[in-house]
Amino acid sequence: MLEPSWHETQKDQYMTTATLERVPAAAQPTEGPAPRSISLEFSSASEVHAGLEEAVAELIEVAAQEATCGILVTRLHPGRYTVALDESVPFGETYESFAA
Repeated sequence: MLEPSWHETQKDQYMTTATLERVPAAAQPTEGPAPRSISLEFSSASEVHAGLEEAVAELIEVAAQEATCGILVTRLHPGRYTVALDESVPFGETYESFAA
């Protein structure tokens, strides 16, 4: 059986690891007013949940600043949704509805 060379045994001692840090987003967007409604269209059912969660999370930040309304998720037809701030929904709540 061959003994490993000095270089092979030392290789593990010099390995390094990297740490990734998440850079925080700017507190106030510089692009203009925050959206009050987001329209979404999905091509597969597997995309719906994650897409709606992301849109709701985005509008929660806007709703928290205004503290006047909640969020309404409306299914317009299969694969098509709107997520919007809605004054008929109490602040801090998210409602779902189906369009006719």
